[in-house]
Amino acid sequence: MLGGWLLGSQIKETRLADRYVTVKGLVERTVKSDSAIWPVTFKETGNDLQQVYAKSEEDRGAVLKFFSQQGISPAEISVGQIQVTDKQANEYGGNNQGGPRYIVQQTVTVSSQDVDKVAKAGQKTAQLLQAGIIVVGGYGQGIRYIFNGLNALKPDMITEATKNARASADRFAADSGSQVGSIRSANQGVFSISAADGGGGGGEEGGGGATNPDASIMKKVRVVATIDYYLLK
Repeated sequence: MLGGWLLGSQIKETRLADRYVTVKGLVERTVKSDSAIWPVTFKETGNDLQQVYAKSEEDRGAVLKFFSQQGISPAEISVGQIQVTDKQANEYGGNNQGGPRYIVQQTVTVSSQDVDKVAKAGQKTAQLLQAGIIVVGGYGQGIRYIFNGLNALKPDMITEATKNARASADRFAADSGSQVGSIRSANQGVFSISAADGGGGGGEEGGGGATNPDASIMKKVRVVATIDYYLLK
């Protein structure tokens, strides 16, 4: 009798392990960036190094003046090292004599928690071009908006995602004439940060995606929890 009871118990447990449902709980939050980083790189070229350097220093003064006019304080500004390129001294450039010999480049970076102020200043960069300042574009340039409050959001979002997953399991169980049992396994998923108005996404640091999330002040934080629940008759 004891052997039969043990065998029946094991069969019951095996059948129970086969009866489960996998559900997902999705949670999204729209948040605003809390910091902005804006590197402005400018360069001057010519064949007289002293003249090119002097013009680059004038450009730096004009850039700093522009930032001051936009209400950006000196504490929010950092000036990088001057980079000088001599094309004739470049061993990989051969004997190329075309164009100016010297390139002097500088970068002034704004780091501020007032994202609205930086965004407003970014809309006026045409003033720098009108002043004859050649602003370098390309990768790494432009304003980057960053959201640093992800860790504070995680607990509530995980709780809400778990509740949403349980609600989905309850609906499935009701339709199938079952009851939801205990959790078989759970995966909280990966938090992603994307632009609120686009389809970009990435990992916890917010990189990647079709739309660069760093270019948008408003972000969409998303997490999908995947949970397996046992189903009971």
